[in-house]
Amino acid sequence: MRLNLILNYSPNFNLPKRSKKKINFIIIHYTGMKKEKSAINKLCNPKSDVSSHYFIKENGIVLNLVPDLYQAWHAGKSRWKNFKSLNKYSIGIEIHNPGHNKNYKNFSSKQINSLVYLLKHLMKIYKITYKNVLGHSDISPYRKKDPGEKFPWRQLAKKKLTFWHKLSEKKSYKFRRTEITPIEEKEFINNLYNLGYDKINKVKFNYNKKLLTTAFQRRFRQGLINGIIDKECLLISKSL
Repeated sequence: MRLNLILNYSPNFNLPKRSKKKINFIIIHYTGMKKEKSAINKLCNPKSDVSSHYFIKENGIVLNLVPDLYQAWHAGKSRWKNFKSLNKYSIGIEIHNPGHNKNYKNFSSKQINSLVYLLKHLMKIYKITYKNVLGHSDISPYRKKDPGEKFPWRQLAKKKLTFWHKLSEKKSYKFRRTEITPIEEKEFINNLYNLGYDKINKVKFNYNKKLLTTAFQRRFRQGLINGIIDKECLLISKSL
């Protein structure tokens, strides 16, 4: 497959250029807007304070908005492991999808095919490990939902373009909704911290615990998104 790439300049990026070695992550987003054209205009509007390096249209065409070596404005307040403010260290890819608040739908096969090609290309150039291909909700679990539970993480993992757990859905399913002990719940949360997720703020701890669990489920247990830690979630976190 040949990547259908079109330059579509956005002025929303930081100077100066960064080195290739500083690019360690790829962050995947959805636009969360109803109209594709409106989303592109927003990412290219100097007054919007947002941008991404790439934009994948519904028909699979890929727009290059910001050159890779400049810092685009897509991640905002974010953290993964010891990295803060991931705009500095990442390439952002926006995939058009209305999102959870505007009739969230499946990503098109053309979008995913283009994404696969783009990921392979970027990972090769910048030597990015598959473990550092993340979603916006991974790095900002307390405020973001994208790319959401309809994004095919497992499909990408089979191509070694990201990571996934090793449990079969049939085996893990029987533990779904099975209650766990407070000690097991603490183990689950620590597993998420070790994986890379940001720690829970002690203010409104239970509320933020639910947000973190929901982000984890959207990524790794897409069949049930309820923010409740059960035995299946614990087993998946152990596998990861």
